[in-house]
Amino acid sequence: MGQLSAVDAGRDQRFRLARKQFFEDGACPDEGVPALILNSWQRCRELGVDRANREAREHGERARLADVRERNARLVEHASGVMEHVFEQIRASGSVVLLSDPQGMIVHSLGDADFVDRANRVALQPGACWSEAARGTNAIGTAIVANAPAVVLGAEHYLDHNGFLSCTASPIFDPRGTLAGVLDVSCDQRMHQRHSLGLVRLSVQLIEKRLFETEFANEILVAFHERPEYVGSLQEGLLAVTPEGVLAGANSIAREWLAQRLDGGGASFAELFRHGLGKIADRAQNSSDALIRLVLHDGSHLYVQLRSLRPQIGAFVGETRRVAEAARAPRSAPAATSTRCTLTSLATGDAGIGRALDRARRILGKDIPLLIQGESGVGKELFANAFHNSGPRADKPFVALNCAAVPETLIESELFGYVGGAFTGARKEGALGKIQQAHGGTLFLDEIGDMPLGMQARLLRVLQERCVTPVGSVKSVPVDISLVCATHRVLRDAVARGDFREDLYYRVNSLTVSLPPLRERSDIRCIVERILEREARDAGLTGVRIGEEVMRFIERYSWPGNLRQLHNVIRVAVALLDADETEILPSHLPEELFLSDAAEQAPMAAPQPCAELAPGAMLSLASERSGPRRLDQLEVELIERVMREVGGNLSAAARLLGVSRNRLYRKLGRSGSAEGGSGEGGSEEG
Repeated sequence: MGQLSAVDAGRDQRFRLARKQFFEDGACPDEGVPALILNSWQRCRELGVDRANREAREHGERARLADVRERNARLVEHASGVMEHVFEQIRASGSVVLLSDPQGMIVHSLGDADFVDRANRVALQPGACWSEAARGTNAIGTAIVANAPAVVLGAEHYLDHNGFLSCTASPIFDPRGTLAGVLDVSCDQRMHQRHSLGLVRLSVQLIEKRLFETEFANEILVAFHERPEYVGSLQEGLLAVTPEGVLAGANSIAREWLAQRLDGGGASFAELFRHGLGKIADRAQNSSDALIRLVLHDGSHLYVQLRSLRPQIGAFVGETRRVAEAARAPRSAPAATSTRCTLTSLATGDAGIGRALDRARRILGKDIPLLIQGESGVGKELFANAFHNSGPRADKPFVALNCAAVPETLIESELFGYVGGAFTGARKEGALGKIQQAHGGTLFLDEIGDMPLGMQARLLRVLQERCVTPVGSVKSVPVDISLVCATHRVLRDAVARGDFREDLYYRVNSLTVSLPPLRERSDIRCIVERILEREARDAGLTGVRIGEEVMRFIERYSWPGNLRQLHNVIRVAVALLDADETEILPSHLPEELFLSDAAEQAPMAAPQPCAELAPGAMLSLASERSGPRRLDQLEVELIERVMREVGGNLSAAARLLGVSRNRLYRKLGRSGSAEGGSGEGGSEEG
């Protein structure tokens, strides 16, 4: 990585010639300079930027840094955690991650120590302004002007002394489409990674999503996509809708997809969809993460998920809803009690789960912390909630905090709370932390193995003294909590490495239960039926069942994502059912399940994956487990079998395999397995 490749060296030489043409000869370079860079060079020349100037207005800029950070507190708050994640991906690569305001002033940075020193020499640090007017062509300033991602490598920089840098930046837009800042990754040009642009753009999408959700926290968020598996991803569209059904905002994806419908402004939910918001809210009431298939007025459809449902939605759904709720009122209380998840309801016949349940029952109502261990997705939070609901604190709060999902800079205020004015961007009235919110009830700390060491010391003191001191306060507040923790890590090993305090380990490890991964459980049929029942009910369907072929596949699949993955697969399958369908078949499952399953049985690389064939057909062949084979071999064997079963009829075989006749014919030609396909295969049957 320390030397330029032949290609990079040639490119660098071309740019040096281009710089000579532009800066010394005053001519436009003949070729090789991207339009983005050339346009920026021309702007900088018109601005009178001196490419040899090393002086900058550092002192005045840094003096304003505190004010700029305060004005951009929300951006810094939401971006800091994402920046830490980005830095973890590129750590030890000699890089720095930067956040600037809309004018190009750097407000936050994270970087490798060896590169930060070099970056500081050219003022690539908080307090410095990197607009084009101040620094010439650079990724931050150029992205601001272009309103688009920018990559500026080596000699593409306008200032001579910035030629050692490789910079990749993308603008961040607020929920109303206004520039909010810029995220940048910079390094020595010899260390440039081609994937940096993709990493930066994905990170910006995550920041923009967090900004959107915060901006419209009091509205109803409608997440949607044409494909159900993309709802919940960074590719989803987001609409903010008032309780009256008026569109209050849309993220960039939603604005692009629904541009014609949103151009007029003030559009309503009813103008977009055939069903009103009240009806959709009714269907989503029982499950906040239910997927609902909605039809647009033009006949197309989207898969929708309602989030941030607030009590005020009742004012919109109308008198009919209120009458229906009143009619249900006498039965609502016992129904809630009967469906509440408890340790008893988790007993589904598996011996491993049974042992965990029995051990947990024995400490109900006792001041003994519970530690739940298991792989990601095995249901640790569900178990913790069931433990809470089964004990004497069931009618008190159950408060959860994922220690791995909260940035280190924010976890202190999340856990301990803060008083008004404790730090820049804090609410004037302050906020209760998770510990105080759980007073009288249960505090669940998920992924406690990822808690920063500094927070571990403070948590230990709370557990010992039963008091919490909010950030910015000197007054301790008594708390009464039952503590449940969970982790997928081996805490004993973390203690040995120095990543987890030994004294805290013995405090939270009074009783440990281990939840088995889904692949080792014997009760998977019962689990599937329970999940299916709930998902079908949420979708307003009755009589839905799992086909036996699918059930056999579920039983032998390895489920690396455990219960979480299984739940998502069933949710998508239910969403894909047509109105007249009641049985979940292989065609309703994500194709990636069959590809990964086949890959487990045939570890050799396949130049032509069998993703083109119907997943149901692949499931049928893979389920035989007849020994390791290449994926292309599986594909050929499947085609040959189907052709034999249909007597060589190409049309019938294509329908069974889920591919076109032409594609099947090409495959038969490549494999030499026509088996009489030229005979009956010539007849068109659909």
